[in-house]
Amino acid sequence: RVSGCYTQEEAVAEQAIRIHSELMVIGLNCQHMTPAGQKNLYQSYREFTAKHADLFASYENTLLGYFGRTGASNPESSLNTMRTQFANKISLDAAKMRPDLFCNHYMPRIQKVSTMANSDIQKWAGTFFPGHPVSHPICTK
Repeated sequence: RVSGCYTQEEAVAEQAIRIHSELMVIGLNCQHMTPAGQKNLYQSYREFTAKHADLFASYENTLLGYFGRTGASNPESSLNTMRTQFANKISLDAAKMRPDLFCNHYMPRIQKVSTMANSDIQKWAGTFFPGHPVSHPICTK
């Protein structure tokens, strides 16, 4: 197998971590725009994270295994760097857009995920979009 390429499971795990990182940035950036009478968006993100903690931990473990397999000296640090890069990318989008436009565009994601089951998240993470490629090629047998 080519060193550095992802298994299907590792590619899905990366996407799940990207989605989770993006949701955190959306929750933080848009919490001031929470509609009246609704739960604070960042609080909703935190509850989503707690509800699905085991699922995200399994994705993190998959990526830690990938980083270990590919020779990272500190897999935990590599995972943290990856999360930071994903958060920075969407933060850059937020910085380029007016806050109200950014939040109007991305806020519905927080509301949508609050009702998701693990299977919904797994399906989302397992759907690959050409505009959001994973950072390593997927291994071919």
